[in-house]
Amino acid sequence: MEITETQVVYIIRERLPDFPVRNSIIWNNSPGALLTLPTFTDSLRFMPFQLENMNAQTRSNYTAVIYVQIGAPLNPNNALYKLVKTITKSQFIDKIIILWATDRPVPSRKRWPPTYHIPFHVICLDNSDHKKPSIFQGPVDVIDTADSHVAEIIKNNHQQKGNAHSSNSQIFANGETTDERLSISQRFFPFNEIETDAVLSLDEDAILNTDEVDFAFTVWRDFPDRIVGYPARAHFWDDSKNAWGYTSKWTNYYSIVLTGAAFYHRYYNYLYTNWISLLLLKTVQQSSNCEDILMNFLVSHVTRKAPIKVTQRKGYKDRETSRSPWNDPDHFIQRQSCLNTFATVFGYMPLVRSNMRLDPILYRDPVSNLRKKYRQIELVGS
Repeated sequence: MEITETQVVYIIRERLPDFPVRNSIIWNNSPGALLTLPTFTDSLRFMPFQLENMNAQTRSNYTAVIYVQIGAPLNPNNALYKLVKTITKSQFIDKIIILWATDRPVPSRKRWPPTYHIPFHVICLDNSDHKKPSIFQGPVDVIDTADSHVAEIIKNNHQQKGNAHSSNSQIFANGETTDERLSISQRFFPFNEIETDAVLSLDEDAILNTDEVDFAFTVWRDFPDRIVGYPARAHFWDDSKNAWGYTSKWTNYYSIVLTGAAFYHRYYNYLYTNWISLLLLKTVQQSSNCEDILMNFLVSHVTRKAPIKVTQRKGYKDRETSRSPWNDPDHFIQRQSCLNTFATVFGYMPLVRSNMRLDPILYRDPVSNLRKKYRQIELVGS
C-alpha cells in the first residue's frame, strides 16, 4: 500500500515525545489513523467505526441539539415549542441543547415548555451584545458565547493542524479562518455539553413525533458509524453540465440524509471541526448553507458507506415563517455549487447511493394498532 506524504508526517510526529501514539491495528484497519484522532479519546470504545470490531455497543441515550436560525416567537403553537415537548417525552433522551443562532433575544424561561428532570441548555451563538440573555436558574441553562469563544476555539484548532493542511493555510494568507458573520458550521461544534455517543441533530421547524425519534435512535444503535434520519436527498452526474447535480425529487435511491432530522455519532462533530479543510468550512460560511451536505461527505468519506433513511417522510418541516432561509430561491443553486466544490476538494465523490429504507415491524400492516410498537409513525405523512 502506498504511503502518502500526510501519513509520513503523522508517522514522524508519533515518534516525538509527548505526542499520542496509535498502534498498528489503528493504522492498518479502516478508516486508518489519519481519521482516528488521538486527541478525541484514548479509547477505541468511543470511535463509531471500531464498535463492531470490539463487539461493543453505544450508550443507550442521546443528546438532542436543535439549531435555531429563524427564532419565530415562542408559544405552544410554535414548531420549536412542540419539538421540545416531543423530545422531552422520548424514553432515550439524556439532554436537550438549543443552539440560538438568531439575532432575536432568547425567550424567557417561562416561555419554554417544561422539561422536568431532563437537562435543558440554551447556547447563544449570536454576538450582539445588547441581546445577551440572563442566566436562567433551574432546568434551563443559558450559556453565552457572545464573545466569539466558539469561533476562537475553531480557529485555534485549525492553527494546530500543522503541515497536514499547510495548503489550506496558504489560501488564507492572513491566517483568518472566520469573518464577522456567524458560521452555520457551529451547529456541528463538539460542545462539552454533548456527553452521549449519539447526537440527534434537528432544525427548529422539524416536525417529528416521539415514536419517530425513538425508532430512528434504535436503528442508529445498529449503525452507529452512519447518519440515520428522515429527509433524504440524492446526487447524480449531469452530462449536460459536466458536473455533479443535486436533487430533492423522490427517486429510487438517495445518498444524503439531511441533518435537519438525523442521528449521528458525536465523534463526527470533532472531525468536522478539527479535520475538515479550512476551504470547505469557508465555503459553508460564505454561503450560510450546505453544512449538512458537508457532514454527509465527511461521514461517507470515513465509512465508505451510505447513510440510512428511516420510514417514509414527504414533509418534515413547518414553513411557519416567510423568513425561512430554505424559501430563498438561491438556496438550491448554492447547494449544487457546494456539491461540486466539496467533490473537488475531497478529490473524489465520497457520497454512496442506497435504495434501502428501514421501517418498524408491522408498519402499515393491516393488523390491530395495539400490536405495533411505534403506533404514531403511521399517523404522520402519507
